Amino acid sequence: MALGLVAHMDPQAIALGIDAQSSEQAIRLLAGKLEALGYVKPSYADAVVKREASMPTGLPLGQAVNVAIPHTDPQHVIKPGVALGVLSRPVDFANMEEPDEAVPVGVVFLLAINDKDKQIDMLQEIMEAIQDPATLGGLARARTFGEVRSLLG
Repeated sequence: MALGLVAHMDPQAIALGIDAQSSEQAIRLLAGKLEALGYVKPSYADAVVKREASMPTGLPLGQAVNVAIPHTDPQHVIKPGVALGVLSRPVDFANMEEPDEAVPVGVVFLLAINDKDKQIDMLQEIMEAIQDPATLGGLARARTFGEVRSLLG
């Protein structure tokens, strides 16, 4: 379990059961939450979408649920945080290893990191959490912040 990962998440930046039609829509929804909470600048959503187009973050895990970890440069971030989106049905993100390949993603961790060193730490925490099939499956089924906190806390 990724101890403390939930400590980087504002409960209001967690969206469960998102009905998104595309990866961009999912990113913009989560970015809007971070912006409303004062984590990121108005330029953040566009910057994440632009970066995702050239450096995709879809991560095929070989499990029932795949993950994407979109993010962008620190100049678009006011303070560090993570938004979590659990989709009601997967949307395609480009594969980070094979950009021409689509990955159906059900869980999105949107990173707002203003320190490159902390970005690596945060990615390691997320990777630790999502490599556990029980944690990832639990996130995909989560319907309350309490359930997310019990999985990532």
